[in-house]
Amino acid sequence: MQKITPFLWFDNNAEEAMEFYVSIFRNSKVVNVSRVGEGAPGPRGGIVVATFVINGVEIMALNGGSYFKLTPAFSLHVACDTQAEIDELWDKLLSGGGEPSRCGWLTDRFGLSWQIVPAILDKLMADKDRAKSDRVREAMLQMVKLDIAALERAHKG
Repeated sequence: MQKITPFLWFDNNAEEAMEFYVSIFRNSKVVNVSRVGEGAPGPRGGIVVATFVINGVEIMALNGGSYFKLTPAFSLHVACDTQAEIDELWDKLLSGGGEPSRCGWLTDRFGLSWQIVPAILDKLMADKDRAKSDRVREAMLQMVKLDIAALERAHKG
């Protein structure tokens, strides 16, 4: 069992968000759904709290209303092995009204921030040769969606 679980507050669209995320990532499923009952606040039958798994990571979602909003101060980081994986996730997460940002970050249509990055990025950025890691960082800062080949070229100089 996962001891620490991200718990996301949605503005009454938690079910739509959960179904969207489960449809995008492999190894994903809805685990548990608690619905609004008779006499409880909120639309009857709507989700109160739900638990789902995306790519093996358990996440909880709450239909909390408009009181709080998701912000880029919290994001889900996805380490991708290939450019094809980056491209696929980038396009799917932006579908329906998401917004790209810089350096591999995007915000999906529900307001959740994501970092879609190559798994190799940490290794390239942590190179003991400061000139190589600086070139990678500078290349990354110029990108919106990250490009593995361009990052590797920057690393080689």
